Amino acid sequence: MKGQSFFILGLIFALIIAVLAVTNNDPVQFNYVFGSQKWPLILIILTTAVFGGVVAASLSFVKIVQLRGQVKQKNKRIAELEEEIKQYKPVEPVVEEEPIQPATRTERAQL
Repeated sequence: MKGQSFFILGLIFALIIAVLAVTNNDPVQFNYVFGSQKWPLILIILTTAVFGGVVAASLSFVKIVQLRGQVKQKNKRIAELEEEIKQYKPVEPVVEEEPIQPATRTERAQL
């Protein structure tokens, strides 16, 4: 369900960007570090959107790799602890005996 909602949000976001890009196709002055050029605004909008998507995907990939490493470490630790548990003998359960009842008068008389 979570993946579907992200997919739908992504589609809505892509639709908004497409509408903005199509309605803004006038050439604009684009200044960068080494110079400037006139480019259509549609190209600038789409390029920045794609660049933002690549950056977000890269950061997500890095986080996924880190989390997989943590899971691997935790699974290794769990396996070590399970092996340690297997080394111990199981303790026999303590069976409680019935408490000794004091002898009645008749029983004492018979002794």
